[in-house]
Amino acid sequence: MVMDWLFGRRAEDRAAEEETPAARAAEPDSPAALAAQLTVVNRSVNAAAGQLPAGASVTARRVTDVIDSVLSEAEIPVAAGVPGAQCGHRELDIHARVSLNGILRDYLPTTLRSFLALDPATRAAPRPTGGTAAQALQQQLEFLLGAAGEVLEAVQRNDANALEAQGHFLRSKFAGSELDL
Repeated sequence: MVMDWLFGRRAEDRAAEEETPAARAAEPDSPAALAAQLTVVNRSVNAAAGQLPAGASVTARRVTDVIDSVLSEAEIPVAAGVPGAQCGHRELDIHARVSLNGILRDYLPTTLRSFLALDPATRAAPRPTGGTAAQALQQQLEFLLGAAGEVLEAVQRNDANALEAQGHFLRSKFAGSELDL
């Protein structure tokens, strides 16, 4: 209930989230479960936007946009007949799944909650370590954006490697052999 208040969720939103079959049946780090969690995080960022510095809101949404791009990569259908691939959707690498799970379920929400828990009067006040809480929030969000970007690059690089492997397969399968007469 406190989290609902803090992130501006209504009872009907919570009920809809709890009823999502994909989120209920899927593994916590499956693309479907991560997509459901992404929706929750986007709603919480939007609800908190008025309490966050403008740059922080934008950076938090950039983090979620990059994660959405990673999840979109997982939704690309895999064609039948591709060596080593199954029909259906491309699976996200376990490292990508774990990273996204951590960002969506822990790192991003904890970063935002920690900032929002501060007294609004102290958010812009200089801290003993230097800088302000608002600056620290922005820096942490930029770290998360960098981490999400690295996951996206790794997923795309893996796709490029798969395409190259497919090219090698096709050349060996259909290119004429030097042994042919």
